[in-house]
Amino acid sequence: MALPQAYITGIGQSKVGQKTTRHPLLLTTDAIREALDDSGLTLADIDGISTYPGKMNGYLGFSPVGCEDLIDALRLNIRWFNGSGEISSQLGAVAVAAHAVRAGAARHVICFRTVYESAAMSRPQDYPMNRAPRVEGMSQWTAPFNASSAVTWVAQYAMRHVKKYGLKREQLAQIALTDRANALLNPRALVREPLTLDQYMEARMIAEPMCLFDCDRFSDASTVLIVSAGDALGDVKCTPIRIAATAYQSDGRHSWDQSEVMASYPTGAELWKYTDYKAKDVDTVQLYDGFAFLTLTWLEALGFCGIGEAGAFIEGGQRIARDGELPLNTFGGQIGAGRLHGFGFAHESVVQLRGAGGERQIPGNPKLAVAASGGGPLATALLLARD
Repeated sequence: MALPQAYITGIGQSKVGQKTTRHPLLLTTDAIREALDDSGLTLADIDGISTYPGKMNGYLGFSPVGCEDLIDALRLNIRWFNGSGEISSQLGAVAVAAHAVRAGAARHVICFRTVYESAAMSRPQDYPMNRAPRVEGMSQWTAPFNASSAVTWVAQYAMRHVKKYGLKREQLAQIALTDRANALLNPRALVREPLTLDQYMEARMIAEPMCLFDCDRFSDASTVLIVSAGDALGDVKCTPIRIAATAYQSDGRHSWDQSEVMASYPTGAELWKYTDYKAKDVDTVQLYDGFAFLTLTWLEALGFCGIGEAGAFIEGGQRIARDGELPLNTFGGQIGAGRLHGFGFAHESVVQLRGAGGERQIPGNPKLAVAASGGGPLATALLLARD
């Protein structure tokens, strides 16, 4: 028996900025208001909330707003909610919301991700970070090696591609160049300057082979998606986008003894088991680029090219350009649009499938998109379809 369907019926996003003074809860309600207007729903229709990773009191810049904050602030009557860091990366909050509406636990779920890292770093007196008295947990495997940033973890996998498959920096550069070119056409994007290959090649290295331009930028913003049950579409006024399939994975390793592949690879392969669609049917991909190499792993994992072939696949950038055969990160990704921490990729997929991209809209009549978040130890992929 076929499962009930789940749809994205509303999208919203606050202003994206740096060192913002607007409170993160207000950024969240800004995005919710826009998503409700988009969908035609009201707060009275909302009976579910889902977020990642939930409020983190010890690291409020990373996640300053939780489910209970919204329930209290908006006086919501909620039947189901989820706010957990122990799920499969950021878009895992959307995947579990889809499961919830299919199971009848809710009809309309607000899914949100709010980040406030830039503002928090500029005002540490207001958003202090907890300092543990000892090294323990996951950090016991990384802190002794001075590997406190995820860029150093990802760099090891990237260097494996360099050594094993011949990945070149000129190839890796195409992610940042594509993101920055697309960001110029996105009025909400954080970065407003073009990038040349020469500038990329001359940039300082952060963790070889990745340079400054391979890393996303801290920002302050909130992004909202409303996930609705298929039998509740009569409540909405917008073009619904069906969540055709979801997949997610954890590689189960947090030690310095790395697994051979990142979580994106089993996740990408798993996605196609739940649908009759194939990779060749996809019109656009919006793939996580917290660090540019992660995007390459998603291209391989989802079957757009073979393992170790992503560098050659994107060489020159024509294939992944807005008018290419596989338009990538058409809103600028996190490298160009700002670190929306995963939710921006699903938001942009809906924009493109609705034909609402304006200057950055891809040509043709796109009907199928993949949005992905994470890709290192945690990964989530969504297959989104306009019926």
